[in-house]
Amino acid sequence: MTPNSSSPDFVVALDFGGTKLDVATATLDGRLIASERLQTDADGGAHQAVERALECARSLGDAATAATGGRLVAAAASSPGIVLDDRILLAPNVPGWTELPLAARLREGLDLATVVTETDVKAAALAESRWGALRGADPGVFLSLGTGIAAGIVVGGRVLHGANGAAGEIGYALRGVHDDAGAANGRAPLEEYAGGRAIGERGSRLLGRPVSAADLFTRAETDLDARMLVDETLAELAVHVANLAVLVDPARIAVGGGLMNSSTLILAALRRRVRQAVPFPPEVVAAQFVHDAPLRGAIALAIDASRHAGVPAPAAIAPEATA
Repeated sequence: MTPNSSSPDFVVALDFGGTKLDVATATLDGRLIASERLQTDADGGAHQAVERALECARSLGDAATAATGGRLVAAAASSPGIVLDDRILLAPNVPGWTELPLAARLREGLDLATVVTETDVKAAALAESRWGALRGADPGVFLSLGTGIAAGIVVGGRVLHGANGAAGEIGYALRGVHDDAGAANGRAPLEEYAGGRAIGERGSRLLGRPVSAADLFTRAETDLDARMLVDETLAELAVHVANLAVLVDPARIAVGGGLMNSSTLILAALRRRVRQAVPFPPEVVAAQFVHDAPLRGAIALAIDASRHAGVPAPAAIAPEATA
């Protein structure tokens, strides 16, 4: 555990997901003060999700001030999609989310000038690079396997954004020459095959009853049909991960996201293909922050933003080592 910061000031971090909202306060050395998880209620639209998150953030901020005597100096939020100043691209799961000027709403709702935003997987990659399984890996890749599929690439301690903020959006990768519909058609071929929602839908058709991806991975231990579908999916996913490793030549790949509840199967498939296909095979490991990496990344972003705003730095920056 890192010694307490000499400053009682703190930051607020928010992670907006398709099904959940995570909100936390943290010290300027990255230690969580308090956190809370809410349901997104995506069918209710973007406005209510942001307002409930802001209400929670204000409540946690008031509690932190009462407990520490410090003040809120910066906030950061992570979100699906590519977060721009006036809208969010490639984020179709919450109605109204793409038209949301997220940073402006947070500045207004928190009455705070220093607010930054980031794509959730890129925020997660920053957390893993600074405090987690990618620490010391250069380059490092964070691979998120959940409802969606994406990667965050870290070079020299900085997350690669690309010309349009879309670096690492591998869910849009074509699966082969048979794919004649892609991003221009609103399609994400790899994600539509190997993402968690797609796995559940394919499994439901195969088994003749509704199942989730998690159900299917569990059934794969005893059900041959389920195991065949899981193995086929992981085999294809592993090819894309190996190709990414050939392109980037990372020192380490850290895998996180909801599908990592079945980490043994997933890591074995990825490691096997990477060893076979990549000239200099990187380590393939489980992410440290399996359940809250984007929130941890938002904490890191808020701390960095507070530095740029002139808030004095504590002696050390490192959160507790638990996920």
